[in-house]
Amino acid sequence: MAGESAWRRHYPRSEPHDVKLGGANVFIAKVEPGDGVNSPPVTPYQGLDHFGLTVKDIDAVAAEIKAKGVEFTREPTTIRPGVRICFIRGPQGISIELLERDKKYA
Repeated sequence: MAGESAWRRHYPRSEPHDVKLGGANVFIAKVEPGDGVNSPPVTPYQGLDHFGLTVKDIDAVAAEIKAKGVEFTREPTTIRPGVRICFIRGPQGISIELLERDKKYA
């Protein structure tokens, strides 16, 4: 998949995850009501629209995460020669783009 992952520890309400992406460590954890965070904004809004991750073999990655129940807001599609993308819904509705650049999509 897009990164190497290892279970960090288990909490009673969720399973946090450490993911190593391109040398950066990213900690991902579910946020529950009452955890002290604000509700997600109503779109459109000013602020972070989405962030993207480059992957290899986007179709295989998409199939793998779809099988795990990830919600797609845009299925994998070639947007221009050499570039294939898809979008998934992340925590609190944040949009996450997966992108692959490869000549095979020309």
